[in-house]
Amino acid sequence: MEGVKEKAAVKRVLTALHEHGLEGEVHVLSDSARTAQEAATALGIEVGQIASSLIFKLPDESPLLVITSGRHRVDTDLVAKNLGIEKLGRVDADYVKEKSGFSIGGVAPIGWVSPATILIDQALNDYEVVWAAAGHPHAVYPTSYTELIECTGAKPMVVGD
Repeated sequence: MEGVKEKAAVKRVLTALHEHGLEGEVHVLSDSARTAQEAATALGIEVGQIASSLIFKLPDESPLLVITSGRHRVDTDLVAKNLGIEKLGRVDADYVKEKSGFSIGGVAPIGWVSPATILIDQALNDYEVVWAAAGHPHAVYPTSYTELIECTGAKPMVVGD
């Protein structure tokens, strides 16, 4: 996996880590980390320790980033109700790339190219260390629930079961 750290999206994550004074180093995995289970297997950790970045569309067409634990699915009806909106809109790969600057499978919670409303799954607080995508399907970095809130401004919420 030569050159992964040279990709523009990964460099944006590295810059964001540095700007926030975070210690986490980007790790390049030989196997893909496109899914939470793939990432957990590659890292030898519980799937719940994977901080997946899922993107939805709010009624005003702006992006909603939900940083969720890999141990469950986002309950979109619950999240919409908690936000006081009718429903979350589905997005396609082009929308994800345009709003975040990342391709699906490598969406990081930091280093975005546009602003977003950000929620974080309270279940991630169950772990001392969580791992998030770093801009590429083979790149991840260690962080924590607290660090993610501090560097993204995410609002804690129960997002699934």
